[in-house]
Amino acid sequence: MTIPAWALSIAYWIHMLATVTWIGGLAALAIFVLPAARKSLDDSAYPAFLADMRRRLDPLAWLSLVLLIATGLFQMSSNPNYAGFLSIDNRWAAAILIKHLVFIAMTGISAYLTWGILPAMQRAALRLAHGQQAPETQALQHREILLMRLNLAFGLIVLGLTAVARAS
Repeated sequence: MTIPAWALSIAYWIHMLATVTWIGGLAALAIFVLPAARKSLDDSAYPAFLADMRRRLDPLAWLSLVLLIATGLFQMSSNPNYAGFLSIDNRWAAAILIKHLVFIAMTGISAYLTWGILPAMQRAALRLAHGQQAPETQALQHREILLMRLNLAFGLIVLGLTAVARAS
């Protein structure tokens, strides 16, 4: 079955929009927002700011991931270089396989940030707000920024692998 050009164009557009949203959000947070917030906010205000920021951005990021998976599979299946699941017989297939492995790692890091680091930071912020000690706050903040930067680096690798695949 041949996929209509209009459907493929829409899939490409949605895929690029989701990529820009996800990678752009990571870049803005990792490079601008979080470093500025860490310098400007005290230890009790930073986790609350981060929780509010994540509460707003996480749904958009997860929607972007779903859209990337759906449109990516659609695009992949329509590509003439696609020879079947785990059929690595050309440069395009190798680049796409590595891209998907890096994407899976990014998704795992995002899940850990969303359901591991963020709740721990929220608990620490609550303890600080009630005048209790939260010695793990600095370590959590450091881990969160490190993982955001790692995800951003992986995102750039994904974009590079996309370029390799498109040039094949």
